[in-house]
Amino acid sequence: MPLEIGRRELVLSAGLGMSALALMGSGAAAQLLAARGFTHGVASGEPGPASILLWTRFVAGNGSDTRLTVEISEATDFRVIRAGGSAHARRDGDFTARTVIGGLDPGRWYFYRFVSADGAVSPVGRTRTLPVGSVARFCLGVFSCANLPAGWFNAYAHAAARDDIDLMVHTGDYFYEYPLGYYPRANRMVAGRVMEPPTEAIRLADYRLRLASYRADPDLQRLHQMFPMIAQRDDHELANDSWAHGAENHTPDEGDYEARKRASIRAYDEWLPVSGRAWSSYEVGDLATIFRPETRLTARSAWLDTRPVADAPGDPVANLIALRDGPLADPKRTLMGDAQEQWLYQGMAQSKRRGAKWQVVAQQVLVGQQKLPELPQAMLSNLKLPPEGAAYLRAINASAKAGLPADLDGWAGFPAARARFLSAAQQADADLIVLSGDSHNAWAFDLAQDGKPAGVEFGGHSVTSAGLEEYISVPPALVGQFFINASPELKWAETSSRGYMAVELTPDKVTGEWVFMDGIATRSLATRQGHKMQVERGRRVFAA
Repeated sequence: MPLEIGRRELVLSAGLGMSALALMGSGAAAQLLAARGFTHGVASGEPGPASILLWTRFVAGNGSDTRLTVEISEATDFRVIRAGGSAHARRDGDFTARTVIGGLDPGRWYFYRFVSADGAVSPVGRTRTLPVGSVARFCLGVFSCANLPAGWFNAYAHAAARDDIDLMVHTGDYFYEYPLGYYPRANRMVAGRVMEPPTEAIRLADYRLRLASYRADPDLQRLHQMFPMIAQRDDHELANDSWAHGAENHTPDEGDYEARKRASIRAYDEWLPVSGRAWSSYEVGDLATIFRPETRLTARSAWLDTRPVADAPGDPVANLIALRDGPLADPKRTLMGDAQEQWLYQGMAQSKRRGAKWQVVAQQVLVGQQKLPELPQAMLSNLKLPPEGAAYLRAINASAKAGLPADLDGWAGFPAARARFLSAAQQADADLIVLSGDSHNAWAFDLAQDGKPAGVEFGGHSVTSAGLEEYISVPPALVGQFFINASPELKWAETSSRGYMAVELTPDKVTGEWVFMDGIATRSLATRQGHKMQVERGRRVFAA
């Protein structure tokens, strides 16, 4: 949850949030809904050493279900078909189609396409299987927090043009559920960035149309066309600060939360090249195991909001200390639930036993301990907060005095679960690499438990969603140093740039590069000087 998003002040009228089919009056929506043929390119995901999941969307002229032929080749001319199969674009799946093709060779690039019965041919996609055996190098592109009206997806375009990345990873907030003009506010929206529906996504048709508008973006289409992706949903694929049975951005007038959750999950599983499994893992030969846990919707305990606690009668600091030592410390609080925790802990141990060099956990929210002292007056006077920001400010300052982190939506809000996770990594003797998103800003943490190193975390910045530069009129270098001084685990921070991470794994070290786009107000591949951090195997702390 970024700083600017609190309990929304907008109350939707009875007419808002109805089925997206009611939005046919919108020109962009009408075009999306009326499109025929291969409407949104191709995509691939869920790679294995001998298989890959392939995706497309095809709408027949008469709107009927359609069987598609799938072809895979080692060359773009498709003269020799290496493997194939079929997929069905069905009306009840929003005409999306997917299939898993097996019998492939490990560690190979392939080209693929879909062909309809009437001879229409999809764009040609490129994908890759996972390697087996000895692997000298593997590189991940890591993304999070792509807000379409906030700017152009230049990070996607830049990564799609690279030839040194093997697999794309999206750690969540692939899209946002908010109504147009709420986040970003209307005066911060970028011209030409059309998002549908203009109302908040609540029902299945809303989520489908929102995904259709995002997937119409040419740079996102190109990224999916050129690389396989593993993806995990975060909160905004449903509603801000969502947990297993509720969300900050869900109110009773919006209907049943469980129905909304089912709708969001169904649309996401339809529109992305994903298997539908809540969590999974991927073996990259003897180099690494990549774990994709689900920390948001399956079993997450309710979010503890510090604002009402700080504003309750009595001393706000005393109130928050009671929260810290009581509900927050409850060992039953969980992000993953018992079954998934055991899967992850056993998986890290098994990965280590089989000889994998690195145990990579790609998930949604920050694990690192990000703490703040009481904010200095010079910073307070330069904060540019929305109306609800005053409550945040009071809570942040009181939390600092109470020894609490500023944001309890990440692992900091589940300290017992965090301790279990990092202790399990230590017990497994894992070389733990955590990849995170959600915060919109760039961070590098040394993760520790009981005073001993447990691994490192590369916290990724956003594709377009605003970072702290939007709200703090202080030089970004000073903001970063302010956080570093207050947070022993935090080794580096950058709070003003949009982009993505490229994380290179080799047997001896992992190098993470934060790629900073020059801007998002116009479509451009230009970048600024980035930043790299490195960890050597066996050290479990960032190199100095």
